Amino acid sequence: MPAMTAAAALAELAALEDPKQRAANEKRGDDHGINLSRLRALAKTIKTDQPLARELWATGDTAARLLALLLCRPSAFDADELDAMLRETRPPKVNDWFVNYVAKKTPLAEELRVRWFEDPDPTVAAAAWSLTTVRVAKGGEGLDLPDLLDRIERELADAPARLQWAMNETLATIGIFHPGLRARAVAIGERLQVLADYPTPPGCTSPFAPLWIAEIVRRREG
Repeated sequence: MPAMTAAAALAELAALEDPKQRAANEKRGDDHGINLSRLRALAKTIKTDQPLARELWATGDTAARLLALLLCRPSAFDADELDAMLRETRPPKVNDWFVNYVAKKTPLAEELRVRWFEDPDPTVAAAAWSLTTVRVAKGGEGLDLPDLLDRIERELADAPARLQWAMNETLATIGIFHPGLRARAVAIGERLQVLADYPTPPGCTSPFAPLWIAEIVRRREG
């Protein structure tokens, strides 16, 4: 079966466009009108295709970029390419998928984490914190966890939304996976009250760090 062309992939995406879905997505800051389950199904039929992924990314279209992130091979990009891609991931879902499906899976993840950690662009710094969270959950070897808590305590409350969310995830992950620092992580969360009022559906875990830590620890140790 011949590989799908970019034109054909874009036509498939256009056929999936739904005005009601677009309206719902736009409320969340995502400028596309495609149900993500249908987008994933399309990606499954195409399968991994790095050249097509590059072409779709180059269009700048949000739906095309989401499809590209499902089709690409993270290991096929070099560090400069990944840096440039991250800086273009303004729509929330594109950013989320790029960080989780590409940045976390590339062999260059640690190199990029260090490169991005002090970046003045909050979207870039947020990706570094997300990669830091992965390190923390895997044991945190080589990381200065008390220093990370110091920084979170200083900067979390005033951080831009995307960066704040990523830093808060690191805070909760330190509390969950590092019992010796748990009390301090909870205390920082209690004092700062970041995401304390976040609307959480029934059955879901609150992103408020003290509640998040308590719930996951209960599940892990209960």
